[in-house]
Amino acid sequence: MRIAWFCIPAHGHTNPTLGLVKTLTEAGHQVWYFSFEDFREKIENAGATFIGCDGYDFEMEDKGNADRVGKDKVYATELLVSSTLALDEMTSRVIEEIKPDLVVSDSVAFWGKLAAMKHGLPYVSSTTTFAFNRYSAKYMQESPWDIARMLMAMPRINKQLKRLRDKGYPVKSLLDIVQNDNDTNTIVYTSKYFQPCSETFSDRYHFIGPSIRPVTQPMKKTADKLVYISMGTVNQNREFYRNCIHALGQTDWQVVISMGTNPEHYDRLPDNIQIFESVDQMAVLSIADAFITHCGMNSASEGLYFQVPLVLFPQTQEQNAVARRVEELGAGSRLKSTSEKDILWALQQVLTEPGYKENAIKISESFRSCGGASEARSFLEQIAGE
Repeated sequence: MRIAWFCIPAHGHTNPTLGLVKTLTEAGHQVWYFSFEDFREKIENAGATFIGCDGYDFEMEDKGNADRVGKDKVYATELLVSSTLALDEMTSRVIEEIKPDLVVSDSVAFWGKLAAMKHGLPYVSSTTTFAFNRYSAKYMQESPWDIARMLMAMPRINKQLKRLRDKGYPVKSLLDIVQNDNDTNTIVYTSKYFQPCSETFSDRYHFIGPSIRPVTQPMKKTADKLVYISMGTVNQNREFYRNCIHALGQTDWQVVISMGTNPEHYDRLPDNIQIFESVDQMAVLSIADAFITHCGMNSASEGLYFQVPLVLFPQTQEQNAVARRVEELGAGSRLKSTSEKDILWALQQVLTEPGYKENAIKISESFRSCGGASEARSFLEQIAGE
């Protein structure tokens, strides 16, 4: 089986796919993975052939735009169209050369889906967030104002779509690109139990569970309770970190903070607190008792896989959807504010009320009972063989 795989330049969208890619290449299948130079090493380590998308006037490389993409649909559409057209010649040439049996594309790497449409190839969506349809979309909590703005923007969006049609992409509307339906073959890296409204998705959706890396650098537990704090690589809310340090320095808990940036400006730390630029997250979570998280899908899933109750501090709409689902299932408590009092209160809740741990265990069991990479491999083999 020959697979063309497309992803956006984001660790949170790339990392979950690597276990499956490795499973495929070890089974003798060939994967050509269209991505960006920052990700080359980990993609090649999974056995895939790396195809570089750098240097094609690919505007999404400007990481500063990531926030705007989520909020401004006209801007996002312009970016999607410009990026697709910038890559068009290269992707068309490579697809002609490798003659793939199918295209797998991240659910927001729309140029992959468009390439499958243009070349008449079977398409599979790789969804590293929740799967969204009209039922589960309520978790994103779009306001009527958001929808009104989208409708006002439609003439500009349609102008962009015409640029795609002129290049041979059979696109009727924006929904053709951004929305999957129940006929779309889809791999989702979570369990049916954790997925909101999972009963509304067809059997073309395979919920294979999160991709969990093995522990590589074990960490020692030095206190009865270990609290882990990580806000991902983007968030640098210094007031939040300072309040955590001040409040938790007065407890007898072991506190591990992964900051995603140089932590040197936090000096004179209490003895029970360690700050790192980065850690082996699996190692820490495997011994943690509570996890303050920004609710990125991967981080939240990793915490819950290790049965750790969460303190929820989402920063984006997508993260808020994850936080909302964790709250619904009773495995986490939302941080009311970044005050020392509220940080301590939320941690005391998840550490002392047994329901949080019990519900985290339920979610963990749902993850562990999923079919994982081997189920996804069989699914892709079946599609390629049809």
